[in-house]
Amino acid sequence: MESTNVFTVILIILALAILLSCWVTVNQGYIYVVTMFGKYKRILRPGLNFKLPFLEQVYKKISIQNRSVELEFQAVTMDQANVYFKSMLLYAVQNADEETIKRVAFKFIADRDLMQALTRTIEGSIRSFVATKKQAEILGLRKEIVEFVKDQIDHSLEEWGYHLMDLQINDITFDKAIIESMSKVVASNNLKAAAENEGQALLITKTKAAEAEGNAIKISAEAEKEAARLRGQGVALFRQEVAHGMSEAAEEMKRANLDTNVILFSMWTEAVKNFAELGKGNIIFLDGSAAGMETTMRQIQGLMVKQEQHK
Repeated sequence: MESTNVFTVILIILALAILLSCWVTVNQGYIYVVTMFGKYKRILRPGLNFKLPFLEQVYKKISIQNRSVELEFQAVTMDQANVYFKSMLLYAVQNADEETIKRVAFKFIADRDLMQALTRTIEGSIRSFVATKKQAEILGLRKEIVEFVKDQIDHSLEEWGYHLMDLQINDITFDKAIIESMSKVVASNNLKAAAENEGQALLITKTKAAEAEGNAIKISAEAEKEAARLRGQGVALFRQEVAHGMSEAAEEMKRANLDTNVILFSMWTEAVKNFAELGKGNIIFLDGSAAGMETTMRQIQGLMVKQEQHK
């Protein structure tokens, strides 16, 4: 009786084990690949799935989430400079279609083999690109490198069932000697640019100063010219007024039957008086004799006659 009970319990346990093995829970973000007798059978999607116990086996669990990997490798430029790259690769399964999942499951034995093939493919693409460029060009070609790699490996990844989402080149470095030489080149270029800027600034300053000096000379000359013109006009006007006044005085004296030489004598004495008052100690030689005064008066009288004839 006791052996019968034990056998019954064993049968119940086996039945429960078989029943439980018929159900498989697939987590979100995964797809299971099922095989039967080593041959592909079907795929199981997220949720609770039924499978034949002992016959169907879960061959591989495929993640359809994004994956990332960091890569470090070396390349050589056209001018034989070593370039060291650090990059980040972001990729994922192309889609959740059955054919795509089959390619992902059976193209490579393990994920390690996939990563090795992917890494070597990307390294080869970057090295082939860098080999056509010079060392001085590399730092400015990050975007071009990424676009070149994507064009080269997208087709291969599609055959494997994957899609390259992003490739970021985080760091590009060179050998120590090259970095030092690049720093010297940058420093010398900065010094050259600073010298050129300083020279341009000095040239502009001197040019502006010369222009200002030229303008000042021009303005001064124009002012002197205008002042000379005004002085000439003033002297001419003064002479005109003197002549006009003397003419009127002479006419008055004629009408009064007076000798006009009185005017000349008065002008002579006024001149001598002004010499004495405004001479400021300077020596002025005048012929004060009667003959000298007579000569001077004749000269003044001749000027007055010319003035009247001119009228």
